[in-house]
Amino acid sequence: MELVRPLAALLAFAVVVAAATGTEVELETTTEAQSSYIVHVAPEHAPALPGRGLLSTREYGSFLRDHLPLDLQMSSPAPRVLYSYSHAATGFAARLTKSQAEHLASSHSVLAVVPDTMQELHTTLTPSFLGLSPSSGLLPASNGATDIVIGVIDTGVYPEGRPSFAADPLLPPPPSKFRGGCVSTPTFNGSALCNNKLVGAKAFNRGQVAARGRRAVGEDSRSPLDTNGHGTHTSSTAAGSSVADAAFFDYAKGTAVGMAPGARISMYKACWEGCASSDILASFDQAIADGVDVISVSLGAVGNAPNFYEDLTAVGAFRAVSKGIVVSASAGNSGPGASTACNVAPWFLTVGASTINRGFPADVVLGNNDTFTGTTLYAGEPLGATKVPLVYGGDVGSNVCEVGKLNASMVAGKIVLCVSGVNARAEKALAVKLAGGAGAILASTEAFGEQAITSPHIHPTTAVAFAYAVKIRKYISTQKSPTATIVFRGTVIGSTPPSPRMASFSSRGPNFRAPGIFKPDVTAPGVDILAAWTGANSPTELDADTRRVQYNIISGTSMSCPHVSGIAALLREARPEWSPAAVKSALMTTAYNVDSAGSTIGDMSTGDASTPFARGAGHVDPNSAVDPGLVYDAGTEDYITFLCALGYTSRQVAVFSPGTSCSTRAGSTVGNHNYPAFAVVFTSNKSAVVTQRRVVRNVGSNVSATYRAKVSSPAGVRVTVSPEQLEFSGAQKTQEYRVSFAQVIPGSVTAKHTFGSIVWSDDEKHTVTSPIAVTWPASQVAEM
Repeated sequence: MELVRPLAALLAFAVVVAAATGTEVELETTTEAQSSYIVHVAPEHAPALPGRGLLSTREYGSFLRDHLPLDLQMSSPAPRVLYSYSHAATGFAARLTKSQAEHLASSHSVLAVVPDTMQELHTTLTPSFLGLSPSSGLLPASNGATDIVIGVIDTGVYPEGRPSFAADPLLPPPPSKFRGGCVSTPTFNGSALCNNKLVGAKAFNRGQVAARGRRAVGEDSRSPLDTNGHGTHTSSTAAGSSVADAAFFDYAKGTAVGMAPGARISMYKACWEGCASSDILASFDQAIADGVDVISVSLGAVGNAPNFYEDLTAVGAFRAVSKGIVVSASAGNSGPGASTACNVAPWFLTVGASTINRGFPADVVLGNNDTFTGTTLYAGEPLGATKVPLVYGGDVGSNVCEVGKLNASMVAGKIVLCVSGVNARAEKALAVKLAGGAGAILASTEAFGEQAITSPHIHPTTAVAFAYAVKIRKYISTQKSPTATIVFRGTVIGSTPPSPRMASFSSRGPNFRAPGIFKPDVTAPGVDILAAWTGANSPTELDADTRRVQYNIISGTSMSCPHVSGIAALLREARPEWSPAAVKSALMTTAYNVDSAGSTIGDMSTGDASTPFARGAGHVDPNSAVDPGLVYDAGTEDYITFLCALGYTSRQVAVFSPGTSCSTRAGSTVGNHNYPAFAVVFTSNKSAVVTQRRVVRNVGSNVSATYRAKVSSPAGVRVTVSPEQLEFSGAQKTQEYRVSFAQVIPGSVTAKHTFGSIVWSDDEKHTVTSPIAVTWPASQVAEM
């Protein structure tokens, strides 16, 4: 066996040889830029896992020395291992030059070398909006999920002075199966801040530091302290303790409580302003090793969803789900465009964002008394009833209201209309304040339709929908002396407009990487959500904002994801025998699709009814999910078959499951993956029939049950279910059925996507609903 020598010894050995031979050997040091890479190692060539269960960087340092030739080892700076992965992947992250990465990729010991990438970060009333009650339904059935640990991969946590993370005397000690804990650093005293609610807190920053420098993570780089606010908000949404009289100033006052108030929180800090994929994978690795039950991931790739074998969040999530851990992930905030959803692998529980029945209106009242309702969290001194001059930002120096670009002599004492883009919403209001303006009106984008984004402004400001902004702009341009005021109406709870409605920013299907897999899966509250906030950052995240608050109100699929993470924790406790796929199935097939007015859930981007590519299978209904009747199950082997059906090579599949071959899975199709929804893609101009199969398992209390199918066919398709009736018994708990989708008249549809559903119902109370989404080739969509 070849002796493994450290790099310094190899260099000394080369000098000795040169002297002995009497020849001059110059070992040239080359300089080439480094980047961070994740190296997936074939398991038969990976270092043996030690008794402690985790490899150190030292073992993979030896791997590098074994697999890089001397000339590539001598690059300056030297290659450096950042992380070793034992559970979320098999391999390591390292700083390498392009030449080193290419050499490793050509090695038979390496499955793939993937560049490290930066990913982006994507409640008081929501428990009651979701129907969670301590007296009935899922909450008492799960005992609040006291035996469940939710791992949160985010920006850290700020527990000091935050009752959401306080020790709960009614909670028993953390479950013995949990093996994690809290680190202590100069800014985070783990022994004092962690308790029977916050049971874990660790930080992973090597990828971030390598990409952006140590200043990007601060002096205390090992600290899990949240200096941003995002992680504190998401973790308290998922499992924060009950806190009376929580509010953002006077907005949204009430009892704040997480979805799973008895569940424990373990924070894995992998994000600062952004999140390095290598740090995310290290967080998955640690969370799996620690023994969490649910992982909440409110982050995702920038741009189109990457190939799954290049998506380290997908790789880590696959390994977690294979261990029985539910992984809930945000769909992204890139809506309302098509195919913008991220985290779209079938093993994710992918969550979109929608509204609740609460708003924070602030009306723009023009000089002619025309009134346009906007939204705001401005908490300072309101404007008076007397109207003041109104101007358009483009006429006074900056249409987007950039700091330092507004003409103070033309802005002083006036309200300024600002358009979207370039700078943050809160910064626009700050620009008006610094220029001496009386207030600001922020225009939303045209793509957002009826939605304007609520912000915690430090100056009298409201945000209005694009159509309202156009009318206000027209008023300014047609009046000699336009005037206005802003009337702040505080917190309003009610049925107007109906709720829920899909947020315009919520990312949409169809699935960019696997069109045969329906995404997103469900929607949940993600607009104007109140939850705990850091004491290290202002609510606007502006340096000029010196306010510090215990709670903040923000929006995003980052907010909807932890709602579902908490609900998944409740289901894991109430139904411990269910797999992650069964939990997802229960949430999807029991979701509802009508709003408070009895109409299909609306889409704020269009003003019309939303489609399943926006709302997924529908809005989560926790109390129905605990008793879904039937579930569509899937496990590791099913996910491997899915990857093979995508046409991935054996080496690409081995990134997820080492030693796996696709040769025994020939003929598998993506459409046959046992998903609780149907995504059908017609690619031909000719009449075509697509057939998909599903298997359902009876999990109802009545082991002898009969379910009958009811079909709502999408436009242009004839849907046939066979058999139309499923019989279950104690001896027959699962049944298979097939669905054929036949084009009726090619070219008869007038939309690129048409939708329907299949509903299985029994003689009792169960209705098991699966949405159908059909995608048509452009050549078959008739002009209207």
